[in-house]
Amino acid sequence: MSVSSTHLDLRDEDVLRMLAVQQDDAAAFEDLMLRYQGRVLTLLRHIVNSRDLAEDLTQEVFLRMFRARKSYKPEAKFTTWLFTIANNVALNALRTRSRKPEVQLGTTTQDTGQSDAFLAADNAIVASSSTIPARQIDKIEMRQMVHLALESLGERQRTAVLLNKFEGMSYLEIADVLEMSPQAVKSLLCRARINLRDALEGYVEKGRKVR
Repeated sequence: MSVSSTHLDLRDEDVLRMLAVQQDDAAAFEDLMLRYQGRVLTLLRHIVNSRDLAEDLTQEVFLRMFRARKSYKPEAKFTTWLFTIANNVALNALRTRSRKPEVQLGTTTQDTGQSDAFLAADNAIVASSSTIPARQIDKIEMRQMVHLALESLGERQRTAVLLNKFEGMSYLEIADVLEMSPQAVKSLLCRARINLRDALEGYVEKGRKVR
């Protein structure tokens, strides 16, 4: 790790908080939980399509974060490291679900705790996924259609879109989370935009529900 990258990362206040957690600072750990548990919960809810399961997995993410504190290195933004853990936890849950298809996780529920970034991203997804001028659309209905369109994507495409549109991560940061090259992430997001466009086009143009 270069000196310049170290200095860059150490300007990240959350990196400093995590370094304090590494030294068993309980207050710093609680602070990071309060700052990020809502964002982690919403991300996981979108990935696993179950609020109840997402709540359990959010606790697992922060438990893993605490257990891994001694091996933490400030080589990237704290959020990249945290969402890498969240993605791994979500993938493990999805693998478990695939081995137990008889278990019904239920449908998603309206998340009243969504961050402003997540709410604003709904419009961004519609705008970037369709070349058709948007008609006047009820915001709640549009949000539901965007969520259905996201659920129609494959796991990696959905996670890449969530991290890019909702968390504002760069191709390089997403590549670290998904263990892919930045070019592969770029291609993944391109395919995801095409799939989202196809899913949302009929809704934006004529009001047809996303299936």
